Amino acid sequence: MHERFRGLKVAFLIHSLEVNSCRYRVLQYLPYFRKEGVDVSVHFYKRNGLDKLKFYNTLGQYDIFYVHRRLFPPVEFWYLRRKAKRIIYDFDDALMYRSSGARNSHSFSRRFRFAHMMRGVDFVVAGNQFLRSQVVRYNRNVEVIPTSIDLSHYSIKEGSPSEGPITIGWLGSSSTLKYLKGVLPTLERIFRGHPCFQLKIVCDQFLDSPCLPIIKKRWSEEEETTDLKSFDIGIMPLSDDLWSRGKCGLKILQYQGAGVPVVCTPVGVNRDIITHGINGFWAGDEDQWEKGLLKLIQEEGLRRAMGLEGRKAVERGYSVDINAPRLLDLLKRVSTTRGFEK
Repeated sequence: MHERFRGLKVAFLIHSLEVNSCRYRVLQYLPYFRKEGVDVSVHFYKRNGLDKLKFYNTLGQYDIFYVHRRLFPPVEFWYLRRKAKRIIYDFDDALMYRSSGARNSHSFSRRFRFAHMMRGVDFVVAGNQFLRSQVVRYNRNVEVIPTSIDLSHYSIKEGSPSEGPITIGWLGSSSTLKYLKGVLPTLERIFRGHPCFQLKIVCDQFLDSPCLPIIKKRWSEEEETTDLKSFDIGIMPLSDDLWSRGKCGLKILQYQGAGVPVVCTPVGVNRDIITHGINGFWAGDEDQWEKGLLKLIQEEGLRRAMGLEGRKAVERGYSVDINAPRLLDLLKRVSTTRGFEK
């Protein structure tokens, strides 16, 4: 146990134990924090007014109140701000904008609530540089700690099957299926000319195609790594909008953790994680999707090489081993700093 962190008490507020964002932004770090002597407790969003009041009245016993994603109404935030010694806000989506597909990305109410909280918290942990750029308008105490994965849970894919079709894989939540749907016509067009691959969707909802073979696999935490290793190529299509620029690239990191090469839309953090031509390909239009996918479909050696380069990229900057100590040092720094310049 590290004496430097003994006695530091942190209350983490999250949505639930099952939500990916909570798991990868908060929960996976807690064993490391505990091992280093931090007294951590996990709390969930309250709906009942009395439950909220009871919880907020306990915040004084913690050195830090660590809020994940929740944007409070101004009056509610005013009350908990009075009760909490230090507040850190952590987020990994462009919550100040409407989601992809909305007629207008801008929302006055979202922006107002976001700005109000950013001005009031002591420190902000942003998932990428775009999100950081949204915070610094209101608070200069912000640091980027990217979404990370625990590489001890991922083993590298050994190779492609000698027979049978190549598997192009997509793993994600149903809320992001719309991005896969947008690139499905391109995949179908590629398949008509090169019917040597299949699409595997790992999700709780699925798409259909009149010509492209689709394997529909319901996601489960226990089989996630096995599903990732069944991919020969991983894809992460996005639309180019303000909401998508806030995405933190978890799909890509999971593909790379298993040593799977990636083709992705070069939007937001995707451009940072994927070095075009080294650990994957950028695909900004149909022609680029076709060129990138066909090159990987046809060249097994390239798939292997890019997959290994992707794993190295995660090891360098997107692993828990790298970012858990960074986050822990940030907690200590925030807890001991007397005042923050806004």
